[in-house]
Amino acid sequence: MLFTLTTINAQKSSKIVVEHADHFDVDETLFPDAALLQGNVRVNHEGVIFTCNKAYFFQKENYIKAFGEVQMVQGDTLFLNSKYAEYNGEVKQAYATGNVVMRSPESTLVTDTINFDRNTQEAYYNTYGTITSKENKLRSKSGRYFANEKKFKFLTAVTITNPKYTIKSNHLDYYTNSGHSYLFGPSTITSKENFIYTEKGFYDTKKNLAHFLRKSYIKYKDRRIEGDSLYYDRNREYASATNNVKVTDSINKGIIKGHYAEIYRNLKTEKDSMMITKRAVAISLVENDSMYIHGKKMLITGKTGERIIRAFNNVRFYKTDMSGKCDSIHSNQKIALTKLIGRPILWNYDNQMTGDIMHLIGNNKTEKLDSLKVLNNAFIISKDTIGTGYNQVKGLNLYGKFKDNKLSEVDIIKNTEVIYYMRNDKHELIGINKSVGSKINLILDKNTIETITVYNNPDGDIYPEKDLPENARKLRGFIWRADERIKSKDDIFPPEENELDAKIQADRKAEMAKDNLPLEPSKETLDYDKNNPKPVVK
Repeated sequence: MLFTLTTINAQKSSKIVVEHADHFDVDETLFPDAALLQGNVRVNHEGVIFTCNKAYFFQKENYIKAFGEVQMVQGDTLFLNSKYAEYNGEVKQAYATGNVVMRSPESTLVTDTINFDRNTQEAYYNTYGTITSKENKLRSKSGRYFANEKKFKFLTAVTITNPKYTIKSNHLDYYTNSGHSYLFGPSTITSKENFIYTEKGFYDTKKNLAHFLRKSYIKYKDRRIEGDSLYYDRNREYASATNNVKVTDSINKGIIKGHYAEIYRNLKTEKDSMMITKRAVAISLVENDSMYIHGKKMLITGKTGERIIRAFNNVRFYKTDMSGKCDSIHSNQKIALTKLIGRPILWNYDNQMTGDIMHLIGNNKTEKLDSLKVLNNAFIISKDTIGTGYNQVKGLNLYGKFKDNKLSEVDIIKNTEVIYYMRNDKHELIGINKSVGSKINLILDKNTIETITVYNNPDGDIYPEKDLPENARKLRGFIWRADERIKSKDDIFPPEENELDAKIQADRKAEMAKDNLPLEPSKETLDYDKNNPKPVVK
């Protein structure tokens, strides 16, 4: 018998309305205070439609228990299917269990048991659930869904699986319409290209754009990128980092630091490029000693083992046995050649060297310095070990050889001149050698000039100190620049960049002292549906 009950409690909108049932039975002995509805059951409560095979309807309590192919439909925004469900019309709360499937236009949740509160439009589950959207699949131990915001919130282990990467976190908000993910606490993003760690961040799973803010880094097979703030574009393999940036090159034993960097990786050619500025410094290991190079702007390009480092504007560098300055540096890792360009000056221990262009040549096998070239207007000066005078050699070009990273021998070629303070074994001054020639050879021992040899028709003499006036003891072009000498790794930075660093560190300390809270959703996230309306089907 077909029985339609459309009038029961219909006068009050807050009451559950039974719109259809094939059979309707009331038996107070078998079902106290309940009506049994069977066959194509359909009930309505304030616009939400429930259908099932069988139901017990408790009219006084305004409560229903539904069995078999249960479905709850809320407009065109929410569909909930299960084997069994309960609904309380007084408090507008539903409970469903048994192969639960909750669908919205953007995603589908499959779990075992779920609760739904119509007042707050929130659904929550504490059994393992899987959420599937067009781009991603999420699996979590528990979760909460906010229907109005189209947002899932996870506070236990959650995994997002995408064809390109996997996200894992214990605290994640996922917006189903936009694919925006907000991560909080230890979280990882793993892909074939890299591994990302963050403790506060945002990831757009549709556009593959990300922003990470706390203890974050991106790790490739050969380098690791850190910064207080990281931006990442997976489609272009582009990243930028701001404040306390650190890029570690694990293969080449190098570190790049600064307060702003941009990194681009070409995965097809394995070539990449990096620009870093704001107190930029490149640190490389040379035989258990670190070389520090600073420029206002630094560029690093090329594939692993063939990197080219360029530094611009007021370049300074420091190593325990060597330091210097110039306008710019060009360093080619493949051929181990470093060019110091534009007013270069080099200090090797107590020896000051200048010229128009300088080349430092290394040995990639031994990872040591091999030789030095100073081209045009070469000039080498060292202070006399005891007196107030200066040993000086100048010429057109200078060619030096290193031994264990120490300058051991130097040849000065063409139009050479020398002034040298000669001392005996007791360090007593013998005289001052002032000569000219076509070539001069210097042998250095323990970083001081041991012997000087002038070749090819030398012209000069050894003068007693009293016979050589002060104004004749310096070669033309002599400038002693000891006050400019870089004596530590901190000396490579100009004052204005140290001031910038101090401000950034103070701001970071203040930020870290604040309570660590999850990111607030952006305006783009909140206005996603308004700014991305679905096309109207005509």
